[in-house]
Amino acid sequence: MAEKKAGGLAGIVAGETAIATVGKAGLGLNYRGYSIYDLAERASFEEVAYLLIYSDLPTEAELDEFQARITSKRELPKSLLLVLEQIPADAHPMDVLRTGCSALGTLEQENNNQYDVVERLLATFPGMLFYWHHYQQHHKKIKTQTAETSLAGHILYLLHGKAPEEDMRRAVDVSLTLYAEHEFNASTFTGRIVASTLSDMYSAVTAAIGALRGPLHGGANEKAMELIEKFKTPAEAEKKLKDMLSNKEKIMGFGHRVYRESDPRSNIIKTWAKKLAEKTQKENLYSVAECIEKVMWDEKHLFPNLDFYSAIVYHCCGFPTSMFTPLFVMSRITGWAAHVVEQRENNKLIRPGADYVGPEQKDYVEIQSR
Repeated sequence: MAEKKAGGLAGIVAGETAIATVGKAGLGLNYRGYSIYDLAERASFEEVAYLLIYSDLPTEAELDEFQARITSKRELPKSLLLVLEQIPADAHPMDVLRTGCSALGTLEQENNNQYDVVERLLATFPGMLFYWHHYQQHHKKIKTQTAETSLAGHILYLLHGKAPEEDMRRAVDVSLTLYAEHEFNASTFTGRIVASTLSDMYSAVTAAIGALRGPLHGGANEKAMELIEKFKTPAEAEKKLKDMLSNKEKIMGFGHRVYRESDPRSNIIKTWAKKLAEKTQKENLYSVAECIEKVMWDEKHLFPNLDFYSAIVYHCCGFPTSMFTPLFVMSRITGWAAHVVEQRENNKLIRPGADYVGPEQKDYVEIQSR
């Protein structure tokens, strides 16, 4: 009998990367050697995006040029607007981005400049989502250009139709930094597999979005919000959550495949969740979340991951819950792209083997005798 293999490739090293460390002793989470704590506190998301895509932090001039290029690439082709208008109002926003990315790839093919494609997607993902949203929900065709130089500000402006308040802009900016990269997770590995076939950047990113669409990977922030909103008070949360655990119901937003004691991103976003809950008079929502966190630790020794308190940040900023995972995409495009570029630099087709566990060889029997 073949030796039993770890499910889901757990513990299997599938390659090398110079982009990030995740859960390594003494290192935690780093992007190209820079601590996530330093980046979240001191850098803008645009600096982090440049770091991941171009391998080093930008100078002031490089950052200005990068932001100017992104800002100039936000306009969507008319053909793409027509595609977005055909997507039904009840479609999931992740399907909008998946379709938009693939459609853009047919209109603007890669043509040997992968960095142009990456910057174009970084610039256009917000416009794709919010053009569709306002068209379907408010029968309004919005402009996808804004005067906001930051991606966070641009996203919030497209959602609300006005310049955002600074603390909300900064909270979203930090969340984008925290979501930007996370080594060989399911969507990133999917993108690398597609890239290993020598396919184009759009195909790799479209496939990655498809992987992130699944609730076991990218949908946890949406499920976390649904959980938090179930309870009116911390006392109710404590009682009913214990009942849910007794019934072996799955609680999303807790634990992590790689981290064992804590998610280094969680405390950073939790601080912003508390700040925005107080600002928007949603303190009870935050209190319920803290109660859930305590119960999960006391009962299951599980810690909140990034998705749990990100849900409160996005909720307080006014995003519909179904948009939480698309916000993940708008950030993670930087990490996905960095991995596609890295895969291409020393490419080998990714094709693992498998142990066959089916029936022994059988003789074919004519249909009349079956």
